[in-house]
Amino acid sequence: MIPTRNDRPTVGFGSTFHEDGRPVKMGDTTTPVRALVKAQAHVAREEKVFQQSLEGAYLHPGEYDIYMNWVYQYGTGAWAKSSMRRNILASDYVSACHSLLLYKFSGGYDCSTPGNKICSGVWTRQQKRHAECMALQ
Repeated sequence: MIPTRNDRPTVGFGSTFHEDGRPVKMGDTTTPVRALVKAQAHVAREEKVFQQSLEGAYLHPGEYDIYMNWVYQYGTGAWAKSSMRRNILASDYVSACHSLLLYKFSGGYDCSTPGNKICSGVWTRQQKRHAECMALQ
């Protein structure tokens, strides 16, 4: 399925790639067990890059989980350029939390637009991450 307009096809728990690195195509299917294997493979690859990108920085375990969840959705390429990463490296954790709210677009559409039925889940997820992050400050 494609979660939001102009997004990549996903299977299972939102995986956009198979374990072997092939991109998911429309019509691909999986089983619950394979979906978990795909998610674990994806997270393992992304987590190494995520950890290396924050060398010398300190995160609360809850913050780590929030940002790793973000990385699962947006990828390490977006993470490397993100203001969240820059703020964490500068030890400005509150600004890093606020930066989560900058990621409210999908396919060029502002998902924070009230009443939108295109990608409201993108904005809802960011608001939840932001609230959880701020609760740790």
